Amino acid sequence: MTKAPPKDIGASFRARLLRVARERGEDFQLVLTRYANERLLFRLASSQHAQRFVLKGATLFTLWTGKPHRATRDLDLLGFGDPGVDHVREVFAELLALDVTDDGVRFDLGSLAVGLIREEQEYGGVRIELVARITNAQVRLQVDVGFGDAITPEASVVEFPPLLDFPAPRLRAYPRETVVAEKLEAMLQLGMANSRMKDFYDIAVLARDFDFDGALLARAILATFERRKTALPTTTPVALTEAFAEDPMKKTQWSGFVRKAGVDDAGTLAETITAVRTFVEAPLAAAANGTPAPGPWRAGGAWG
Repeated sequence: MTKAPPKDIGASFRARLLRVARERGEDFQLVLTRYANERLLFRLASSQHAQRFVLKGATLFTLWTGKPHRATRDLDLLGFGDPGVDHVREVFAELLALDVTDDGVRFDLGSLAVGLIREEQEYGGVRIELVARITNAQVRLQVDVGFGDAITPEASVVEFPPLLDFPAPRLRAYPRETVVAEKLEAMLQLGMANSRMKDFYDIAVLARDFDFDGALLARAILATFERRKTALPTTTPVALTEAFAEDPMKKTQWSGFVRKAGVDDAGTLAETITAVRTFVEAPLAAAANGTPAPGPWRAGGAWG
């Protein structure tokens, strides 16, 4: 009796992911990337290194809202322990080789490249680049790992929603307060040189969609600025001024971000900066001056 040819499991998963992309009206390559990132996170969560990393970055928005945020192909993590490039390479090589239930993703160990982050707009850390394959589809992944940042309040264990019916990655994740604090610190640190338009958009979305406790947000801002040795401002930061919002280069950068990120709810740069300033001004002043923090923030509203 002739044996049936082995089933191409990867092709089956790829077809299911294509169906997901069509049902959601999303770019197929981005769905493939999100799936590869998800299964990489599952390997991390299943490993002995799970407690040494905390999930941060744009991926969290999918976790919090249950829907895609802006288009992103990267993962961001906070790492604890040895920050050396060689050690991080060893950890990720181990993750790529981990034996897990077949999910159709093959990580190419030969593609693994690890180096220091040297970009001006970043705060140091290690960048991991690698290739994942889902049948004949090739997906390039990038993971940025920072070290040494403060988390306020403490990270909590979350379950990352899987795209297909596979076990969900369970790992620690940043609280929203620290996401705001780090993005705000980057805005103030970079000033007029800031080209990170994603930070303005992300904070505006958080202010629009979620409630916040003013005292807790002020604590997170203070902890992040102190850990990064950044002086708290005594006047309105440049990045939150009308001069920044109306600068021709910044408006061009904003238009480019909106187009590349595929967001349709962004508004103008001036509108976004106004929303961000309204949200962060009071807790930032409380952190800087030691004055009482504002009351509760209601999603899309104002401080109580």
